[in-house]
Amino acid sequence: MTGFQVRALDASTWPDFARLVESQNGVWGGCWCMAFHEEGVGRGRTAAQNRAAKQERVDQGRAHAALVYDGPDCVGWCQFGPTAELPRIKHGRAYRAGLGDLPDWRITCFYVHKGHRRRGVAAAALAGALREIARLGGGTVESYPEDAQGRTPSSSFLHNGTAAMFESQGFRRARQLGKHHWVLSRTVAPAGQPET
Repeated sequence: MTGFQVRALDASTWPDFARLVESQNGVWGGCWCMAFHEEGVGRGRTAAQNRAAKQERVDQGRAHAALVYDGPDCVGWCQFGPTAELPRIKHGRAYRAGLGDLPDWRITCFYVHKGHRRRGVAAAALAGALREIARLGGGTVESYPEDAQGRTPSSSFLHNGTAAMFESQGFRRARQLGKHHWVLSRTVAPAGQPET
């Protein structure tokens, strides 16, 4: 992770985020990282609508991400936010079947420019997201990564990251969602307070 810097997505970093997304044709068919927000993506939603909705959310402080920079260039991100900000997740039926309490925060997706994959960008983004969550008051954090142990899934499809990456940053497996996906969670202390 040496050499990377992480900054929060906000109105000042929006142009960097937008430049990366535009260079990748809107990411995943024009998603603009809107799939987990209430608006979602899909039929009836164009890439231009997704872009406008994402920018509006960013301008209003209703979209969170940790952006990873290699020098002046944004090369990837980790999207996170309060559960109400990111109500849509994959494997929703299985998730709801075993649900206890909702977490305070969700980490829903990662994107890394194809020229920077397998260089630690996602891990830097996750660490940056956890620092930002601490700065914003901490709480329970949940994500839904893929267990890639013993397998080699395409890195272009690991939008939730790997279980091993989360475990290396203090997350524990709570329950299984599908053949290879898990709920992983941890508690993040508010900035300036020790982890328990």
